Parts: sequence; C-alpha cells; structure tokens
Amino acid sequence: MSQSPLFNKLDHIAIVVRNTDEALSFYRDQLGLPVVIDENIESGNVRLTHLDMGNLHLQLVQPLTDDHPLMDHLNQHGEGLHHLCFETEDVRETFAELPSRGMSPKSDTPHDGVLSKKAGFIDPTKTRGVIWEMTGPQ
Repeated sequence: MSQSPLFNKLDHIAIVVRNTDEALSFYRDQLGLPVVIDENIESGNVRLTHLDMGNLHLQLVQPLTDDHPLMDHLNQHGEGLHHLCFETEDVRETFAELPSRGMSPKSDTPHDGVLSKKAGFIDPTKTRGVIWEMTGPQ
C-alpha cells in the first residue's frame, strides 16, 4: 500500500562550493541565473546563496570555517552536487514521521535556513546514499 507523499515539492538543489563569489561568475554570469538571496547563516557557519531556476532554486553552499563538516566533503569530493531539498509544512512534524517510514533525521532538531526557515537532513544511511534535506516555515 502506498503512503501519502512526505514532501510537497522540490525546493532547491544544493551545490557545495569553496568560494561563492567565484562560483557566481559561472552560475549567475555565464548561466544567467538571477540571485534571489545571499545570506550568511551564523548559527551554521555557512553562506547560502539561492539562484532562481524558474520552478526551483539552485543553492550555493559555502562553509565559512575550516572545521565545518562540509570542508571534509569538499576535500574528498570537490565542488558539486551535495543534496536535494524538499519543502514541507512543518519540519518537526516531518522529523516525527520519518521513523514510521524507516528513516530518521540526521539531528534531533532542525537547523536555521534562509529567510528564517527551518531545515533538517534525513540520515543518508537510510536514503540509499542520497543526501535529502527538508525545509519549511517551522
């Protein structure tokens, strides 16, 4: 029996970068994608830049400290696709539903996202190796 969808729609595709300003020369200047928001999330030591792709955003993710976990990812894999993020009405409620679907959140509580949204990752050991994030107003 099929369950109802866990998410509403794809919110953004995240690309991890070493330097957002340098990356913008490609994504903004060459591809022509307009910047929607460029925000430092101090609580996460990360710079998040959203570009408009029409039906969803492309998010550039730049870790702002050398000890940020994404630095390990960058050093191992280089710049490129990091995760897919889906929209949900309530990240905490979706966190609570994950175990009934054989998944678990990567952390106990959501983290801060852009535009005062909340966000959270699903443990990738439960998602066939794909990094999934969810975001929502709460």
